[in-house]
Amino acid sequence: MYAILDIETTGGKYNEEGITEIAIYKYDGHTVVDQFITLINPEKPIQEFVVKLTGINNKMLRNAPKFYEIAKRIIEITEGCILVAHNSSFDYRILKTEFSRLEYDFYRNTICTVELSRKLIPDLESYSLGKLCKSLGIPMSGRHRASGDALATVQLFKLLLEKDVSKTILEASIEYFDNRTEKQRFNAILETLPESLGVFYIHDVNGKVIYVGRSKNIKSEVSKVFLKNTKRALKIQNRVHSISYEETGNLLFNRLRYYLELETLNPKFNFRSKRKITQDNFAHDNFLIVHKGRTIDEHAILLIENNQVFGYGYTNLAFQESHLDILKTLLTPIEQKALAKTIIKNYLKNNAVTKIIRY
Repeated sequence: MYAILDIETTGGKYNEEGITEIAIYKYDGHTVVDQFITLINPEKPIQEFVVKLTGINNKMLRNAPKFYEIAKRIIEITEGCILVAHNSSFDYRILKTEFSRLEYDFYRNTICTVELSRKLIPDLESYSLGKLCKSLGIPMSGRHRASGDALATVQLFKLLLEKDVSKTILEASIEYFDNRTEKQRFNAILETLPESLGVFYIHDVNGKVIYVGRSKNIKSEVSKVFLKNTKRALKIQNRVHSISYEETGNLLFNRLRYYLELETLNPKFNFRSKRKITQDNFAHDNFLIVHKGRTIDEHAILLIENNQVFGYGYTNLAFQESHLDILKTLLTPIEQKALAKTIIKNYLKNNAVTKIIRY
């Protein structure tokens, strides 16, 4: 679970700033499940340059709650979460400073979307939140206000999770074993899973992916794994600590993601069979495959360039699809190009997609 946040401050000397606004979105890796947004009376004046930047002035905060009045809510909404922010060292330092003034030791693990973006989306001119979102076609409103910036960070983090094909973010997020009975653990895990089309990942206590599965009903398929008594299934049951998943939206992406993840993650308990790789080219050198996304307003996108599969991803804006430079930054590149081509060509032989756009 993640608490994605943004904080606006008064400005001023290091460790003497006060919080003027905070927005926190509790994110389970798929949807926002809780949120907390409020102005805060910092009990000190705001620097003039900050007023011009954020539009927040001293008069607006006169009747806002003071930090000690909302501190409990911050603790509650971030409990058991990893804090995620754009330049998380700043936001985390500000929070710890405010809590230390209350003589409370506030501790959370953190993830910085600046550092993640540099790793997963290299070679961009700037990694500021505004310019990064512009280059990715992520819409922003309320720039330099806590809610607007935090919502943009939610969308950015969602994209980074999709681009993290090695699952390093998820592996680092696995909590320690909680010593519940096996049946309780299995039931607790099943309660977190959707009855939808997708790929799932079984993690051991160290966060390592030990099994990858796919199904039209993730929850049902995982339940079958827990009920089997084969030698392999029992080994998986003994080692399972948590399960993460990715809804895929359509059968093409479900098949593609599954086989690509097997190649990338090489999970211990998956059977590996050799696939016959096609040597045939696509009918066209450059085109987009547009297919059903995970939600009504979303498209699943595959980009074919120079008769090779460039990458895959999801969009919800026609603007992103019509600007190839933005789209290529948004998509997750595919390294196993021959495998991806084989899967896509085999799918297209017997199935229709929403549309194909040639360019």
